[in-house]
Amino acid sequence: MSSPFVSDVPAVEAHAAWREARAATGCPPRVEVVGVPVAEAVGRVTAEPVWARRSSPAFDSAGMDGIAVRAADTVGAAETTPVLLTDFEVVDTGDPLPAGYDAVVMREHVHRVGDRAELRAAVPPYQHVRSIGEDISAAELLLPAGHRLRPVDVAACAAAGVVELAVRRAPVVAVIPTGDEIRPIGASLEPGDILDTNSLMLAAQARDTGCAARVAEIVRDDPDLITDAVRAAAADADLVLLIAGSSAGRDDYTARVVADAGTLAVHGVAVRPGHPVVLGTVDRTPVVGVPGYPVSAALTFDIFAAPLLAELEGAAPRERPSTTAHLARKLPSAIGMDDWVRVRLGRVRDRVVATPLPRGAGVLTSLVRADGLLVVPSGVEGHHAGEQVRVELLRGLGEIDRTIVAIGSHDLVLDLAASALRADDPLVTLASSNVGSLGGLVALRDGLCHLAGSHLLDPATGQYTLPYVDRLLGADTAVIRLVHRDQGLIVAPGNPLALTKVDDLTRPGLRYVNRQRGAGTRVLLDHELTRRGIDPADILGYGREEHTHLAVAAAVAAGRADAGLGILAAARAFDLDFVPVAQEPYDLVLRTDDLTGDRLAPLWTLLDRTGFRDEVEALGGYSCAETGRRIR
Repeated sequence: MSSPFVSDVPAVEAHAAWREARAATGCPPRVEVVGVPVAEAVGRVTAEPVWARRSSPAFDSAGMDGIAVRAADTVGAAETTPVLLTDFEVVDTGDPLPAGYDAVVMREHVHRVGDRAELRAAVPPYQHVRSIGEDISAAELLLPAGHRLRPVDVAACAAAGVVELAVRRAPVVAVIPTGDEIRPIGASLEPGDILDTNSLMLAAQARDTGCAARVAEIVRDDPDLITDAVRAAAADADLVLLIAGSSAGRDDYTARVVADAGTLAVHGVAVRPGHPVVLGTVDRTPVVGVPGYPVSAALTFDIFAAPLLAELEGAAPRERPSTTAHLARKLPSAIGMDDWVRVRLGRVRDRVVATPLPRGAGVLTSLVRADGLLVVPSGVEGHHAGEQVRVELLRGLGEIDRTIVAIGSHDLVLDLAASALRADDPLVTLASSNVGSLGGLVALRDGLCHLAGSHLLDPATGQYTLPYVDRLLGADTAVIRLVHRDQGLIVAPGNPLALTKVDDLTRPGLRYVNRQRGAGTRVLLDHELTRRGIDPADILGYGREEHTHLAVAAAVAAGRADAGLGILAAARAFDLDFVPVAQEPYDLVLRTDDLTGDRLAPLWTLLDRTGFRDEVEALGGYSCAETGRRIR
């Protein structure tokens, strides 16, 4: 059998087809029931109802420290007519209520007069008394079957006399990495080698759902070896995750292996990322062919593996909380696929704002930085900036409420500030999204961020940022100088092509890597080209765009480009050479009323710190002489 996609099956239909295949091939619908001590049951799922074996409390008991009394003896007690009792007993919280008494008076309300107790208020019967079974009554249903046990649940079970619980055992997930280019974590890498981070991630995801996970040795791209590995794993696992080889490439054997060794239910699901997923069974065990790109792998687990594992335990799938948010920028999406988009979140004034992160299936850091997941349904072409959407939360709303949302031009100082702010206060987050200076100013205008990072040059006046602020934002705007920084050509170590100026970019065969439209660096380049009378069409690679200075430097370091315009700090980060072109100011633009608010106060304090400024200048190519100064 060949390995092209069977079809782009909608996710709902894929789940149904896989469920039918599991039933038809005899895959067990549940894992076995085991008995475990109540102290070891947290995280497991009850396999049968749990009934209380005794009441709690098992006797009438004192609910406060004080004295036990007869309520009838306190009738008439008041501030002006206190009652003196000789018949009472001292009790502490939890003590059995002495026979013959029906109320407790708090110690703070008792005035001792020799051996007598003076009360200045009457008490009703059973005041501060915990009655038998107040919490739990014997024979009461404590927990239903299919309940995932929490710490409070096992405490309640123990209080009710339950010492052992019948639960579903932890499902076992077998993870099999494949690929001639895959190397174990910690191995030395040659060009073309890839670390086996997917196995690490998927096994951790499985354990996070309460399952047991084991990772097999890396299997070469050989269908016979892969088949043997799957059969061995299926023999004593409840789910097999087979990593990579699920697409339609030369060495993609997953679909063929599953079809030949068992039943292939689905190959190709209409989700992005994660399109080439394989769903099937081998030897009465469910198998998921997980795409090799890390974001696809992580989301494939969430979409397909996690619901199945919950089903095997007889529990409801775990659901994350969600919220509504407004998009910080336009989000296009292809018709025909559910598009899972990672977003950063923050509260700007009275609404939550979602900024989409890079969407590549291989951009694992987009999951690291994500605060939420936004699903664009298959029948929707995307969303406009400012549109309200539903977002599944990966962080709590409390954390999101304290996030500083910065949108605009990329700069390493913002990354350094984010780290320093978090070190000062773990509850403060600076989330910066790189959409270019112009995009940041537009987002600020539309109320979608707190700060816009900008270094836009206005060719007509020679000024940076301020003319754009006047045109886009008006008077109710403040501008804070962050740094001055050196911009120049980032080139290979030793500058092998001997580049000295922007004019050299037109050399035949020289490969350039550019920044995206709207980025201040792109505006600077275009200004320099216009000033020199250079046609952008004469620069090979002018149309190739990256969204950060580091991405430009990475392209040069990898030999995919000979030069790119960027900041000195990015060149230093990759041990590259640098040809200076200009020194420019980089500013933070914000609404005036945010200057004195609590949210941005930690940032202003940080910018005023000498140690932080020293760290910035140590990056190279930065001057902090005006850092923190308000220029508008």
